[in-house]
Amino acid sequence: MSTAIKQNNFITEKEYLEEESTADIKHEYVDGNIYAMAGASDNHDYISGNVYRKFGNHLEGAPCRPFTSDKKLKTSKGNFRYPDCMVICDKDDEDKYYKTKPIILIEVLSHSTRKADEKDKYLEYINIPTLKEYVLIEQDYVDITVYRKSDSWRSTHYFLDEEIFFESIDLTLSVEEIYDRVENEDMAKFLKRKNEL
Repeated sequence: MSTAIKQNNFITEKEYLEEESTADIKHEYVDGNIYAMAGASDNHDYISGNVYRKFGNHLEGAPCRPFTSDKKLKTSKGNFRYPDCMVICDKDDEDKYYKTKPIILIEVLSHSTRKADEKDKYLEYINIPTLKEYVLIEQDYVDITVYRKSDSWRSTHYFLDEEIFFESIDLTLSVEEIYDRVENEDMAKFLKRKNEL
């Protein structure tokens, strides 16, 4: 989701949570400021929906649960974010409206969120003690970046015709599955080539 409007009125965490519980649109809370969340593109929705569905099917009956971008995450810095998808395994009952113990976080990139997702959120997220993987997915072209705690948070890129092993939830998905129904130039060329075989 795109972070759009910054409101430069410092508010407390308590004030934010009270206001957010009745707000018509979602806001992230960062360093005492709130940022309105803009709507998502079709490609963004396809990608986050594909990931959530695949994670949910895989985790059915397991103690781990996936959540969509409607669920807030409180980071170790005390900020509140709305990741596009996250999985929680530990009991996380601090509050029914937000989570604090993700094992994997997914963000779908856009022009307006790329800097925050690749820099600000990256630094916040990798300092969450329970986190094992942070995944960034491009929507305008095919490129998935996975940062793993087990690999000292180094980045690994994945492209079409490749598979990704999400070690945090013991699941392998192809890049093609994650980009199902997405319309961009990379997918158009890939599907044309695939249909010609």
